[in-house]
Amino acid sequence: MFEKLRIKEHMEIADNSGQHIGTVDEVVDDRIKLTKSDSSDGAHHFIAIEQIDRIDDNRIYLKQGTPVPMGVGQA
Repeated sequence: MFEKLRIKEHMEIADNSGQHIGTVDEVVDDRIKLTKSDSSDGAHHFIAIEQIDRIDDNRIYLKQGTPVPMGVGQA
């Protein structure tokens, strides 16, 4: 879980191909809470930290095939 320490507020989250998914609001336990402004339904959504493939600079890339919560990345 070494990646958890590298996750900071306002980091961008992208899928494996680099498509914007959302922005980190905060880390809650072993999940990343996404900002409401990146969701079409105006709600917070979560992605499990175990779904992180890598972190480059200020961007988090998710593992290929990671399910994206409905309403995220569509705002």
